[in-house]
Amino acid sequence: MKSNLKVLRRLAIRRTLFPPTTLKRAIYKFGFLQADPIRAPARAQDLTLRHRVKDYRAGDLERRYATLDVEEDFFVNYGFMPVHIHSLMHPRDVDAHFAHGKVRNWFGGSSKSTTQLLDSMHYRGMLRVAHREGGIRSYSIRNPTPPAADARAAHDALIDVLVEKYAPLPAASLGQLLSLLCGGVPQWRGERQSALQRAKQRLSHVKVDEIDWYMPAGQRNARLDPPVEERVRLLAPFDPVVWDRRRFELFWGWAYRFEAYTPEPKRKLGYYALPLLWCDEIVGWGNVSTKGAQLGVKLGYVAGRAPRGRGFRRELEAEIESLRLFLRPRN
Repeated sequence: MKSNLKVLRRLAIRRTLFPPTTLKRAIYKFGFLQADPIRAPARAQDLTLRHRVKDYRAGDLERRYATLDVEEDFFVNYGFMPVHIHSLMHPRDVDAHFAHGKVRNWFGGSSKSTTQLLDSMHYRGMLRVAHREGGIRSYSIRNPTPPAADARAAHDALIDVLVEKYAPLPAASLGQLLSLLCGGVPQWRGERQSALQRAKQRLSHVKVDEIDWYMPAGQRNARLDPPVEERVRLLAPFDPVVWDRRRFELFWGWAYRFEAYTPEPKRKLGYYALPLLWCDEIVGWGNVSTKGAQLGVKLGYVAGRAPRGRGFRRELEAEIESLRLFLRPRN
C-alpha cells in the first residue's frame, strides 16, 4: 500500500469525522468517548459529539445517558463506551492493588474517603454510573460480569477498539495506547509485549518516512486519497483527530499543547485552546468563552494570519454560528 503523510492525514480525518448520526450510533462507532470535566465553553465529550451527532446540544449525553446502553468507566482514560465493550474489561482483578496503603486521586492530591471508596468500587465493577445530575455521578449496583472465556481474545478486541478510533497510528502511539490499556486493567500489566506483537501481526500497516503506521485489519485496500471537505471545525482538545500529540505534530508540523493545567504566564495557546481545522489543515486554534448569551471567540493562527479567501471566512462564520446553537439550552 503506497502512501504518504498527506494521504494518512486525510484518511485520519475522514475516518473519525464521519457524517452526523444519532447519539447512540456515534458512541458505538467511536467505541470509546473520552470525557473531561472542564467546561470551556462545554465539556470535551460534548464538543467531540457536536460534529458527529445531528442536532446535538451541550449536555445531551448527560440527559440521555440512561437510555443509550452505554457505560461510564475508565478505559485508557475516563469516558463512555458501549455495554458490550465495557464488559470485556470486567471483572478487573484489583484486590491486590487496593489492599495496601492509601489511594490518591488522579491529580496527585487527596479526596474525600467516600469519594475514593466509590471510585474504587466503580473501578472494580461493583458499582456503575446510573446517571448524573449537574455533573455529579449517581451510582447503582452493577451486576457482576463473568470472566471472558478467552482473556487474550478480550484483550485483543479492546486493542482493536482503540486502533479503530485513533488510526492511522504511528508505531510509538500504538505502543503508548497498549501501555495505557494494560496499566488500566491490573491483570494485563504483564501482557503488553505479547499483546503488541499480536496486534502488529494482525493489523494493516504502511511505512512512511521510516515510520510504521498501523490501521485496522482489512484497511489495506482503503481509498488512498479521500476527498477533502471544505469545512471549518473547532475541535475539542481530546477529539480523536488531535488526541495523539505525536501524530498531530507529524501531520501538521507544529506542537499542540493542552494548557488548562499550565500556569497562566507560561501558556502559549490559552487555557482551553480548540484546534482549528480548515479542510485537512489545522491552521490555528480558538479560545471560546460565554458571558450570558454572548459568545466570545479569540483565534490564533500558526502562520500569524487567517487563511485567505472567502471560503474560509464563510465557513468560519458558519462554525461559530453552529457553536452558538450547540450551546443554546434546549427548551
